[in-house]
Amino acid sequence: MHKLCLLIGLVFLGSCNGDLVFSEYKATTASEWGKDEVVTFEFNAPDTLNRHHLYINVRNDNQFPYSNLFLIASLNFPDGTVFKDTLEYEMALPDGTWMGKGAGSVKENKLWYKENIIFPFKGVYTLKLAHAMRRNGSVEGVQSLPGITDVGLEIEKATN
Repeated sequence: MHKLCLLIGLVFLGSCNGDLVFSEYKATTASEWGKDEVVTFEFNAPDTLNRHHLYINVRNDNQFPYSNLFLIASLNFPDGTVFKDTLEYEMALPDGTWMGKGAGSVKENKLWYKENIIFPFKGVYTLKLAHAMRRNGSVEGVQSLPGITDVGLEIEKATN
């Protein structure tokens, strides 16, 4: 029995992503992302020498009514510098099939955010995410975005 537990433990350790340095998810309120609900992640710089990739992870279910997703991302550096981006991601294929991984009604999308970034300063960085969805012909933003269950941030060491 002891050998079986050891073997199972080794399989789990071998399946871990050794390049992953940060991963965190935040659940939305009742599987809806409110227009004014800013999702915030704080993390320490993994190091100030190596390149890293940043990913925004989004879990959606069948209640998500759009084929794409617009986000406003603000990355705040410890020295006060802020990089603000408007991002667009495809969430469904033209035939309506959800992109992303997962069985059942929830799909997880690992979306590129920053590639080969070097964190120039030690200290705490903050990423703030808000959705920027609009209906065609409308200036007003969508007040509540149904079907987004979780929003996450992953940071991996760049190996290429």
